[in-house]
Amino acid sequence: MASLIPEAAHKVFTPETLRSAAKQSERIHIVPVRLRRAIKKILREQEKPHMKRKVLSLSESFSEIKDVNLQLATSTSKELVEDPLKSMERSKRWKIKTSYGDIGLKYRDDETVAYVASRMPAVCSACHRVLREVRRRLPGFSPARVLDFGSGTGSVLWALREIWPRSLERINLVEPSKSMQRAGQSLLQDLKDLPLIHSYDSIQALTQNLEKSDREHDLVVASYVLGEVPSLKDRITMVRQLWDLTRDVLVLIEPGTPHGFNIISQMRSHILWMTKRKCRKSDDACNEASKDLVGLKSGAFVVAPCPHDGPCPLENSSKYCHFVQRLERTSSQRAYKRSKGEPLRGFEDEKFCFVALRRGQRPREPWPLDGMKFDTLKEQHAKRNPEDLEIDFGMCLFHVNC
Repeated sequence: MASLIPEAAHKVFTPETLRSAAKQSERIHIVPVRLRRAIKKILREQEKPHMKRKVLSLSESFSEIKDVNLQLATSTSKELVEDPLKSMERSKRWKIKTSYGDIGLKYRDDETVAYVASRMPAVCSACHRVLREVRRRLPGFSPARVLDFGSGTGSVLWALREIWPRSLERINLVEPSKSMQRAGQSLLQDLKDLPLIHSYDSIQALTQNLEKSDREHDLVVASYVLGEVPSLKDRITMVRQLWDLTRDVLVLIEPGTPHGFNIISQMRSHILWMTKRKCRKSDDACNEASKDLVGLKSGAFVVAPCPHDGPCPLENSSKYCHFVQRLERTSSQRAYKRSKGEPLRGFEDEKFCFVALRRGQRPREPWPLDGMKFDTLKEQHAKRNPEDLEIDFGMCLFHVNC
């Protein structure tokens, strides 16, 4: 019987290969079964010819966006300070001008289907990891109203259902691409017990259709969208608008590249600087009795990943802060993703950068030494016994080099 088993099969189950497989699968994220089925369904309904070529074309478009943004960052840094609007003149044709600036790659039907097949599972896994970390650091936080800016096909929405399935009441999606909106709606068709979901083309459309009291959200998420915008002025404008729509927590997620880290670091510094500036103005205008109340409302602090609100120590170094989430590849990823002459692995690693900020002042936890009484230096000298100062020279050894 053993002779009927090929020799290659014996190598697969050696202890070394089993240990390697166990290490590779450690903390791996499994894409939800419902999402995998929804992706299969939408790919069957909208199957396009030359799908592998379209996935490769989408990947090249992402690379082109990154290259253009890096060129803008290096060649027009002085112009961005003097006149940030100059960068808009250099933007590519695949950029769309909207009421809030450039929004990035224009997703048509081909790009959308390629995105669902190749990128959505990885983006959803990264968002799930970030939101899970927010829940771990804020155990009492349960968002009811959520804003997903640059929602795409709904990766954040799927992650939210896994993290806070019971607290969600309303989710507002901002996505300029109609093709992405249609794909996101198709993916949600077979789901039950969904919160109230509304889609908008822009932040302006959202604010115009909502009452002022309904514009604030418990959680605001912007994932993989700021990196597609070449203008620093537009990025800052977007983040300021998102912060104004945030009642509690704002989460920004970008690809785990040096460029993505620079964006996250810039936006983190800007929000902290902006809130500190508002706090100083409020303190000058208010009396002592209301300073604490104003500080609680207008302050901001970093929830994750930083344990502090100071400057990032990696800003002026050759390293950058990023994280890795391993995920099991879906059947669509294995079918359409390109491999370099070797069998495609059953998993992939999604690198990402993120920051989560919360309104208010950083909680002051009690210091472990609070309540303990320590002697001053003068008291210690007074308690000192003179006999303790005597030196026994017989116990000392002197080495003299001649």
